[in-house]
Amino acid sequence: MISLEGVSKTFSRDGVTAVTAVQPLNLKLVRGSFTVLVGANGSGKSTLLDLIAGAQTPSTGRISIHDRDVTRLPEHRRSPWIARVFQNPLAGTASELSILDNFRLAALRTRRKRLVIGVNETFRQQVRERIAELGMGLEDKLEQPIGTLSGGQRQALTLLMSTMDRTDVLLLDEPTAALDPGSARVVMDTAQRIIREHSLTAVLVTHNLNEALAVGDRLIQVGHGAVMRDLAVAEKSHLTQAEMAGWFL
Repeated sequence: MISLEGVSKTFSRDGVTAVTAVQPLNLKLVRGSFTVLVGANGSGKSTLLDLIAGAQTPSTGRISIHDRDVTRLPEHRRSPWIARVFQNPLAGTASELSILDNFRLAALRTRRKRLVIGVNETFRQQVRERIAELGMGLEDKLEQPIGTLSGGQRQALTLLMSTMDRTDVLLLDEPTAALDPGSARVVMDTAQRIIREHSLTAVLVTHNLNEALAVGDRLIQVGHGAVMRDLAVAEKSHLTQAEMAGWFL
């Protein structure tokens, strides 16, 4: 479970003006759940992800992840349990390295790093099999620099890499916003499969109406740093695109 108790975040501008990005809130995300966050730009969605990931420290309150108090734990100390995929497909990979080397780095994310990264045939076959599931034909191009791939291909591989090692939580920050519709479908299908297979606690931020309605088992509208609406999957199923469109304004 991810638990936020009385959590808020206030930023200071010029040391004078205070801007509250997240109002004091209480929020519990059940282990293995898939929550979708929607709302207008500047509503506090990405700040909430930053607080969960440890990229931002809350101004007030307590954050716990699966019974671990992580309130003051920095982002790199949370990496053994949290993986995050960003909007920019370039953010999750090392362009100059091969596909295989990127997967090896991902597999070592939560372990002590070594000066020399070895890749044996067992690992190579494991990566090949996982990539083959994407249906993109990349399983036989493991030595190709990942920077030569399309944004959709890189984003799909980033999702696979996010669970190469032990992960409890997957944070998806508009992962399809920069992709064409076909690549977006592959990425979201892959995300849902990974979440299901690994029983991850997942949070998706999206501005895509179709995604918001189609995926997840809980839908939360964020506005002015507060939870405006909180719907279970049964309630969400009755929404139309027209009804939800106003949630993004």
